[in-house]
Amino acid sequence: MAENSESGRGEYTKDGTVDLKGNPVLRSKRGGWTACSFVGMCLLTLSVSLHSLKPPPCGANTGDPNCNKKASTLQLGVFFCALYILTVGTGGTKPNISTIGADQFDEFDPKERAHKFSFFNWWMFSIFLGALFANTVLVYIQDNVGWALGYGLPTLGLAVSIAIFLAGTPFYRHKLPSGSPFTKMARVIVAAARKYTVRVPSDPKELHELDLNAYAADGIHRIDSTPTLRILNKAAVKTGPTSPWMLCTVTQVEETKQMLRMIPVLITTFIPSTMYAQINTLFVKQGKTLDRHMGPHFQIPPASLAAFVTISMLISVAIYDRYLVPFMRRWTNNPRGISLLQRMGVGMVIHILIMTICSLTERHRLAVAREHGLVQSGGVVPLTIFILLPQFVLMGIADAFVEVAKLEFFYDQAPEGMKSLGTSFAMVSLGIGNFLSSFLLSTVARVTREHGHTGWILNNLNASHLDYYYAFFAILDCLNFIVFCVVSRFFVYRAEVLEQSEDSQVGTMISETF
Repeated sequence: MAENSESGRGEYTKDGTVDLKGNPVLRSKRGGWTACSFVGMCLLTLSVSLHSLKPPPCGANTGDPNCNKKASTLQLGVFFCALYILTVGTGGTKPNISTIGADQFDEFDPKERAHKFSFFNWWMFSIFLGALFANTVLVYIQDNVGWALGYGLPTLGLAVSIAIFLAGTPFYRHKLPSGSPFTKMARVIVAAARKYTVRVPSDPKELHELDLNAYAADGIHRIDSTPTLRILNKAAVKTGPTSPWMLCTVTQVEETKQMLRMIPVLITTFIPSTMYAQINTLFVKQGKTLDRHMGPHFQIPPASLAAFVTISMLISVAIYDRYLVPFMRRWTNNPRGISLLQRMGVGMVIHILIMTICSLTERHRLAVAREHGLVQSGGVVPLTIFILLPQFVLMGIADAFVEVAKLEFFYDQAPEGMKSLGTSFAMVSLGIGNFLSSFLLSTVARVTREHGHTGWILNNLNASHLDYYYAFFAILDCLNFIVFCVVSRFFVYRAEVLEQSEDSQVGTMISETF
């Protein structure tokens, strides 16, 4: 059954086969990316299961000559091929799967619209629940049972997930294909550049735009012209030629503006993503220098402390959605409690606090190391690993604000036909954050070693000054937060189309500032 096109709600189809005009709907886009991930996981599992695809184990006999035997070209090729395929599949799945989930809520139904405000909270809750299972159960299996079973279980789980996804496909709401967003944006930018000398008329009604019925037939909302990024309005000025690379509609221009307006916000999320990258790098390396014993026979793996980030995030998301949002809604009249940018801002403030605590904790650790003469030897410092617990717990709380709001913001503020591109901004932020983390680490390590200085970051953390590096991060967080406040102050939320009555197609602009 398809949605009602007469009320302007024909952009969805539920049968997953044809749209309202009888045209086929592309159903394999998201499933195809997931299948790519499945192929990568299968190869990865085979690379640690088949004797011909994995190097010989050393076992307890370290004198075995096979221990010095390196992996063959075939073994390395299969392993890295699996990783690259998995990376490609993940890159295609992540933005699309959250988008199709959010698309299941009807913007014109007040009840469904209210539920949509909580969707990304519980979406991230499920993601981190899976991460908790991976960081605890799977890590234990891989360390104590074997890598074959450790990779085989998630591969089997992914196969079941794909089967469930495909079985449910006919019942999902599907957005109709509307072309490449990059092509749409390129046409606007090229058209505006080619008409650089053309004057934009003072009356927006003189710009090129289609009739409302033309948009209603395709289930697309027409967007009125706005004064921001006015230079792009030149793309809609009528000068004679009607080529799509010379003349664009106002709606196309405004969609391009909406994507470009998010780029400054995207840039300000790079530093928080860099802070997030420390969980599995420097935080773990710190943990290796501390006393990890729990009882006489058990040692805590340093990486397992990341589970506290996940647990903290799960609890924070539940508290935020069930208690904080209803409480703040009474004061702000915002259905989300606070705006998305405000939520991100709270998380950034927590990041400043985290890096400050990290610096003070590391300073205490170094003082104890000096007191016990462990600076040169790099031995284990007689401090429990749980002194790192506050920074892990606070990072989970920060994620409940920054990461959830970031994903929802880029989805919510993207135009209707560019939602997947919008959510991909959140993935781009994480990717650049990891690259930026590596760049800052290597750069600071190199610069601080110049002119005969010891350096802040050495292999021996007891002789390093990681406390200075964390203080540097705290200052970086402060500067980024200032820039974020400026960007947020001038950001105007996109137009949201609300159904005012049964047959109404009136759009209401909701303009919020940070």
